[in-house]
Amino acid sequence: MADRSLRGMRLGASSLQSEEGVVFHERANHTYVCTQCDRETVMTFAADAEVPDTWECRTCGAEARRRVGDDVVEVDHSGDKAARTHWDMLMERRTIPELEELLEERLALLRERRGAARQERLSA
Repeated sequence: MADRSLRGMRLGASSLQSEEGVVFHERANHTYVCTQCDRETVMTFAADAEVPDTWECRTCGAEARRRVGDDVVEVDHSGDKAARTHWDMLMERRTIPELEELLEERLALLRERRGAARQERLSA
């Protein structure tokens, strides 16, 4: 049994491939500055890649803007659509009076159930 074991290898622990003969693509570092916490983040992209003007800050999650030289890129958000919330979608389907009526119906049902449960406890 011992003569069939693999000696000198840690299976899965290391790769058998080497970087010999590999030509890496040119890279460029770009710095992003957070608008909230002023943290700088350096990201590495391919030299010919289209670099985004904004990136998410790793610390606070706010928008970080790319720095070019000493200036920070200004981003125009005027064309961005606001995200529709659950309330917005609900208001497309119902009016406030309809919602108040539904609320009263549900509250009445819950009060009935609570009253029936209380009666069962008292009678037991």
